Amino acid sequence: MNKLTNKIPPSIIALLVQTCAFLFSWFGLPVIGWHADLIEFAFICGTLAATFSYFAGLAIWWLVIQFFFLPAALTIQALNIPPLIFLGLFTIMLLVYWSTFRSQVPLYLSSNKVWLELEKLLPPAKKQLPFRFIDLGSGLGGVLTHLALARPDGNYVGVELAPLPFFWSWLRIRLGAFHNCQVHRSSFWDCNLADYDVVFAYLSPAPMVQLWSKAQAEMRPGTVFISSTFAVPGQKPKKTIKVNDLHQSTLLVWQM
Repeated sequence: MNKLTNKIPPSIIALLVQTCAFLFSWFGLPVIGWHADLIEFAFICGTLAATFSYFAGLAIWWLVIQFFFLPAALTIQALNIPPLIFLGLFTIMLLVYWSTFRSQVPLYLSSNKVWLELEKLLPPAKKQLPFRFIDLGSGLGGVLTHLALARPDGNYVGVELAPLPFFWSWLRIRLGAFHNCQVHRSSFWDCNLADYDVVFAYLSPAPMVQLWSKAQAEMRPGTVFISSTFAVPGQKPKKTIKVNDLHQSTLLVWQM
């Protein structure tokens, strides 16, 4: 990852880049004799902002946001949408992406085909204590509730910091009476991974190096670390499983 994004939150970099793109377009276009109309100006700003974001080392989704930010703002203004709708949408986005500013991990939802593959990676059934599984950034709780039904001989824990996904998964577990799974509203950085036999993460490229260091320091020998889609730089997995779902997901499996 770019060293700049390790020191400054990506949202701050995105704001600075968007401002630079606007000023560059505002003062630069007249110099070259290009008198753009408002829509042309918006897309020029977007193109520059996306380009600058790429060289600043921002993730791919930031490039899309940067490109469409000003054109979308002009479109919304032209539609004369009531301010309360904006407030409502902003509140929902805040509740869903509450932790993204700090963690650089947006909400990703894994497919049911990924859930089925995860079933095969769980420890064999034993008569002794049940195995323990944790989903780091558990989102809406789909992984937890599916595995809790498929393999009731395990205990399943999810951690989710964003308020709305956490509440949704908590309600899903309570209404479904899943006695062998639970979800906590906390950061995955605060979890002690030594308590679990299987650790699953579907996060983003940003935290993977640091998360791998945490897993190496805390997980017990013989336990399993699984990442969906996002690799650990420089660490070859023991097993790679291609999943034939919409996103062409990949499960990367390491035995600690």
